[in-house]
Amino acid sequence: MLRIADDEIMKCHVGGGKLEKTVTDFPFKVRHNSIVIVKCLPILQCDNCQEYLIEDEVMAALEQLLKKNLSDAELEIIRYAA
Repeated sequence: MLRIADDEIMKCHVGGGKLEKTVTDFPFKVRHNSIVIVKCLPILQCDNCQEYLIEDEVMAALEQLLKKNLSDAELEIIRYAA
């Protein structure tokens, strides 16, 4: 389970930099012709190569959020709320 305490430092396996908590907007392809942009998604991002990780708790909430997206729209924008 990927869960980071505020005082714990993790290193990126790709770029070797420090993984820092940040918030970003991120697209997800949820069906063949449908994309959902999730705004304000909390991630861990490498300060060296920009590689990112999504913590398990965030991913579980994100999966539930995307399952609710049953719209027929080709593009939808939703806000992540923990």
